[in-house]
Amino acid sequence: MSRPFASVRARATLAATLVVAVALVAAGTAVLLSLRSNLLGEAGTQAERSAREVATGLAFAKPYDDLPLDVDDRPVQVVDEEGRLVAASEDLERISGTGVDAVKPQPAATARDGGDDDDDDAADDDDHGESLEPGEIGARTTVSDGSATIDGDTEDYRFAAVPVETEDRGRLTVYAGAPLSAEHGAVNTALTVMLIGFPVLLAVVAWVTWLVTRRALRPVEGIRREMAAITASEDLARRVPVPDTHDEVARLASTTNETLTALESSVERQRRFVADASHELRSPIASLRTQLEVAAAHPELLDLDGAVEDTVRLQRLAADLLLLARLDAGERPADARVDLAALAREAAEGRRGVRVRAEEDVTVAGSRGQLERVLANLLDNAQRHARSAVEVSVRRDEGPHGAGGDGQTAVVAVADDGEGVPAADRERIFERFVRLDAARSRDDGGAGLGLAIARDVALRHGGTLTVRDTPAGGALFELRLPGA
Repeated sequence: MSRPFASVRARATLAATLVVAVALVAAGTAVLLSLRSNLLGEAGTQAERSAREVATGLAFAKPYDDLPLDVDDRPVQVVDEEGRLVAASEDLERISGTGVDAVKPQPAATARDGGDDDDDDAADDDDHGESLEPGEIGARTTVSDGSATIDGDTEDYRFAAVPVETEDRGRLTVYAGAPLSAEHGAVNTALTVMLIGFPVLLAVVAWVTWLVTRRALRPVEGIRREMAAITASEDLARRVPVPDTHDEVARLASTTNETLTALESSVERQRRFVADASHELRSPIASLRTQLEVAAAHPELLDLDGAVEDTVRLQRLAADLLLLARLDAGERPADARVDLAALAREAAEGRRGVRVRAEEDVTVAGSRGQLERVLANLLDNAQRHARSAVEVSVRRDEGPHGAGGDGQTAVVAVADDGEGVPAADRERIFERFVRLDAARSRDDGGAGLGLAIARDVALRHGGTLTVRDTPAGGALFELRLPGA
């Protein structure tokens, strides 16, 4: 596959992989945060349950030795309202995160004598400002994270602090912890799975995208290869393959074939035009050369009128070919206002048997010279085939014009009383170098470019040129142009 299509595949694969990677990272982060939040909430619930179990014993005035302080080897502290540790788990060696770092209960006498100011501040913080009756347990629970060492094992814990009001020991605060090892383990496991699974999944996505893109671009490569072969062979009769997918690639192939068909038709028309032009130019040039050669040898035999006639014919043919070349090159007409009624009268002036009926102020926007050529060509054609009379009419028509829009349309009709144009030939006569000599015996041998030029100029001005029969049987050429 060529480099441009390979780069398309690479860009598509990279884009798909990046999109999936971003989605996976976002989803993985959300899963990890949700998992951690749920596990932390579960640990806090367990810690609160343990703290309230101990607080219930204190509310019922149980001695410290009868409290469930060593259940499941979880750290438990009981602190009085002055911040002194009055009870704790038996194997507790170190603790942090509760605000009270002491691990061994202080004797009652010492507890009454005084204590650490820092522990007092911690106890004040745990009071919550909640007013409790003797034997009542606080409804609000404070949660914090810390660590503790129990019997030589150090772990992270989530601590819950629950206040309780006792009758004989005053306000006490119970700290109980629940281990976070399950939370850490679950999060680490999920993270490990993601770190291993995400790259594998991204590799699969990249591989599948690469294969799918290659399959999707295979018809495009076929089109490119065939177009390269057409360019190398210059055989415009060849066509690119159209896949049976009925998708954008199939439409691209169909459009490419339509373009090739139009290009082949254009090239063929150009070749035919060159051949016909060469043929048409050969006759007057050969005739003129013969006359000049004869005149050079025998001046008394010079046919001056014939030479002038051949020269004029050659001049007109050259002018027609030049105008057609400009039209084929896409020359845009001027944007001047042209009065078709005045133009028709000027074109008919001096012509025998031509009558003009025109409404006033029928104007269009365009090239006066080109429109004058159209009227002259139509009148020349009509006079060649008319028996006795030609009629030109100019009018306005409130209807859609040739460009397909709506509004006022200028109409110029040229009718003759000749034999008319057969229905089968009404489009063919507008082709270049076409002459219906058999059907129109009065044709004096024009080059067959006048009607072709007239239609091309009409189309360049956004209009149309058509032919049909008159009620009397002659030909009626109708030029329709958008009004100015």
